[in-house]
Amino acid sequence: MVETGIPKLDEYLKGGIPRGKTLVYLNHPGVEGDVFGMQTLYHNLQKGAVCVYVTSSSNPGTMKDQFKEFGWNVHQFEDTLLIIDAYSSLIGALSNENFVVSDPENIGNMTEMIDKAMKEVPKGSIIMLGSLSTIMDLCGEEDTLKAVKIWNKLALLRDHVIIYNFTTWPYEESTLNSIKTELFNSVITVGGIAERVIFGQYFGVLKADWSDTKIKSMLFRVLRPGGIKIYIPKILVTGPFNAGKSSFIHSLSNRAVSVDRLGTTIALDHGHIEYKGFSAEIFGTPGQERFDPIIQMISGEAMGIFLVVDSTLPKDFIRAKQMLEITKGYGLPYVIIANKQDLPGALHVDEIRSHFNIPEDVPIIPTIATSKEGVFEAFDVLVEKITGGN
Repeated sequence: MVETGIPKLDEYLKGGIPRGKTLVYLNHPGVEGDVFGMQTLYHNLQKGAVCVYVTSSSNPGTMKDQFKEFGWNVHQFEDTLLIIDAYSSLIGALSNENFVVSDPENIGNMTEMIDKAMKEVPKGSIIMLGSLSTIMDLCGEEDTLKAVKIWNKLALLRDHVIIYNFTTWPYEESTLNSIKTELFNSVITVGGIAERVIFGQYFGVLKADWSDTKIKSMLFRVLRPGGIKIYIPKILVTGPFNAGKSSFIHSLSNRAVSVDRLGTTIALDHGHIEYKGFSAEIFGTPGQERFDPIIQMISGEAMGIFLVVDSTLPKDFIRAKQMLEITKGYGLPYVIIANKQDLPGALHVDEIRSHFNIPEDVPIIPTIATSKEGVFEAFDVLVEKITGGN
């Protein structure tokens, strides 16, 4: 299997892309979709794979500079990264690459170079077309679609994986339907959530003929450096007064801000976390009852909840359950944080579960927030619930 290197996507694809299969990143105009193919290429170069990159919208030097924006130095892979230059001839420039398309507006020349490169690299290599839409603009829709079928067959014969970036400009409806449903083994859609401007981006699996997994779309953001991260725009951290919510947030985040008076939160805690391919915003609420409307407001927009309790104060568990009830109407996944496990009298997880009378499938994670013990384990568990894991 060839891994995509995209957080969560390989899990959804049952480990990645099988040899001989094809995948297209179907990018909506206006979103940062090209980075998907770039991240897949770089991920596999790091794993020692031989890769062929077809650059058709920029010269090879500019293409490599685009990788550098994300902190990915492809210059170190001169022996394993082969480039098919389908751009330089278009502007009358010379090329130093071994594979040069003499006439990028002639689809036959493109096929000739792709076939030549596929024959020279080892079986099971990765072929990446940086912009299938650019090739289509140069060579025409019908001829390009016919060529794609040929390239896919050549890849299958040699056990290569072939991956395409494609932007869904206003082509013929039949062309778009063919790309979405016929030409490729897997189609990953990359789109934006927008009214007048894009304020969120997502990806989802439209098709993967080797996997029957039903997948919901995932929000993502693009970092420079860093590349694609799964984005969770709001996680709620709530719980009784003095349970350790602020300590929990500050332990998770290196960039956390609290609005407090005499050491007690009087408005909101906010933290940002980058961890294991995820990017998340965390919001903590005060524990006093007068702030319950804030809990209700934030939980209406949150994707998951951390309920923090002081393991040494079972008398506060009634208040904790009240706070949980405020949020549960939204059906959000939640994790109970059994904090202050280092203090005398701290209850064990089983004892806390008995007090709360909650199902066995609700995670209770023992933590010592002041020393970061258990906090990232709790984050892992909640993220797995949010993103559709078990």
